[in-house]
Amino acid sequence: MLRGASVATVTPFPKASGVGLLANTLGTRALGAFPREISAAYLCRPTAAEEAISAIADTTQQLVQSGLPTLQNALNPDLVGLLNAAPWPQIHDLATIARVPIVMYHDVLPEKEVLFDVTAEELVEHFEQIKTAGLTPISLEQLVNHLRTGAPLPPKPVVLSFDDGYEGHYTTVYPLLKEYQYPAVFSIFPGKPDGEVAGRSTVTWDQIQEMAADPLVTIASHSVTHPNDLRTLDDEALRQEIFASKVRLEEMLGIPIRYFTYPAGYYDDRVAALVEEAGYEAALTMSNDAEWFAGESDNLLAIGRFGQSRLTALLPQAWEGLGVPLRAPNTFDFGSAVRLARQVEVDDMRLTLVSGGRPATIHADSRYQVPEILARSNAIAGVDGGFFSLRYLDSNVMIGPVLSQATQIFVPGNASENPKLAGRPLVLIGPTGVDFVEFNPSLHNTLAGFQAEMPNVTDGFVGSAWLVKDGHARTPDTFEGVFDFDVPRHRAFWGINTAGQPVLGISKDRVDSVELGEALQKIGLREAVMLDSGASTSLAYEGELLVEYVPRPVPHLVVVLPPDQAEGTCPLVFQDEPFVRADLDMPDRVQLQ
Repeated sequence: MLRGASVATVTPFPKASGVGLLANTLGTRALGAFPREISAAYLCRPTAAEEAISAIADTTQQLVQSGLPTLQNALNPDLVGLLNAAPWPQIHDLATIARVPIVMYHDVLPEKEVLFDVTAEELVEHFEQIKTAGLTPISLEQLVNHLRTGAPLPPKPVVLSFDDGYEGHYTTVYPLLKEYQYPAVFSIFPGKPDGEVAGRSTVTWDQIQEMAADPLVTIASHSVTHPNDLRTLDDEALRQEIFASKVRLEEMLGIPIRYFTYPAGYYDDRVAALVEEAGYEAALTMSNDAEWFAGESDNLLAIGRFGQSRLTALLPQAWEGLGVPLRAPNTFDFGSAVRLARQVEVDDMRLTLVSGGRPATIHADSRYQVPEILARSNAIAGVDGGFFSLRYLDSNVMIGPVLSQATQIFVPGNASENPKLAGRPLVLIGPTGVDFVEFNPSLHNTLAGFQAEMPNVTDGFVGSAWLVKDGHARTPDTFEGVFDFDVPRHRAFWGINTAGQPVLGISKDRVDSVELGEALQKIGLREAVMLDSGASTSLAYEGELLVEYVPRPVPHLVVVLPPDQAEGTCPLVFQDEPFVRADLDMPDRVQLQ
């Protein structure tokens, strides 16, 4: 069955002629406009030299993909700053998108004595809820690395934290962590196991040492004596609580203590400054007035937590965000799984994104809804592509030159229109990479001109404008000549993220181009180009239209193929037989004007 063609009303469309899909029922309207169309089929038949170059590029890419994430996981924290980390203690932009809850527990005992205690049975129930909901408990080290670098996290991450070093942490919590293989962080104030501070119960140093030797366990300092409010202490007493606790824990456990937990969550600039001076890499807090996800924290010295009573409400909210693997600059990853993020919120802007896979384009024989065009191909997702002529309702004539694997035909742009496109982004796609270059009408209106920029080019078109270029969002002055760039509209875009992966997307809200570029920079796009937008804005994934209105039909898409469909020079398959049109299920959609 065709991908996305799962419905019932059938309308046949004529078969394309032998010269390619451009020669359809459009007569001379389409073909006559561009008398210099030429076949580009030979581009999909690489020479032996090109195959060797492609193999080398693929091998290099595989080494990058396999090696750098391993390197990232093994790095000493002192080296993290070399890997595009945000300046300490700032939180990386990518990490602000994720929703990682840190769930805070205190005592675990047979019968609760205060409101925030839990019983062993309740803790088991919590762990079962986490398991059933598909959450992935991660270590505090994983979280802090993510907050600093934007590194990827496993699906639906959560951090478990246990404060104050109660006996139940060893007798109940630790065995359950080993049973479920869940990591956790324990905040210990050494005055308690040293016998200087009385409490309901306490872990012993022998127990803490046993736990600290387990990779599942992270030990954080919780001051020496757990004062009610560190802010009320004089400088000398405050320094003692922050510095001496680290020294004592390291002395007794023989490991570096890298994290601090503010007793009762209270801190101010003076307290945080001493935490920094003591050499802690991050600090956990809490608040009785507000709770927030880790990425929403002010900085690494004020990472927020949720009380354990909020767990059930947090389960459906946990999300790993858009963290991308570490990649060498200017490399590409066309082998990653395709991921759909239905709604990503950046500065109150809602985006829908598809990332991963291998990019290509489709230049169809006429105009259709995006899912209809995808249904003729082996692509898994697509977004409306370049600008097209509005003169005829069924025309596939594009503005600017276009090359697509779907037709294997190069179509020059109209000589009278091309000068107006000077400086716009020319998008060139090849088997192992993508180039975004400034369109030059005198150089780039021939296939040879495309090949001069990228010898193994398979797809190309002219986009509307750069939204992000060389990792930087574009400023208003760079949109000179771009119609309505500063007017809020639904917008479509595509680009490459810092992992070298293709990203297709749309805004779910009406936004201007500058704001959109700023948001895309924050979520890790190193290059992003605006596509045909407004009423044409449309994105589909696995046959599903992902907009809430009926978009204008379009003739051109940027698509991604899943890895199992991405082998070879031109892996895109676009069917030539009569098209079976699937009526779109859009009962609540409205026509965009």
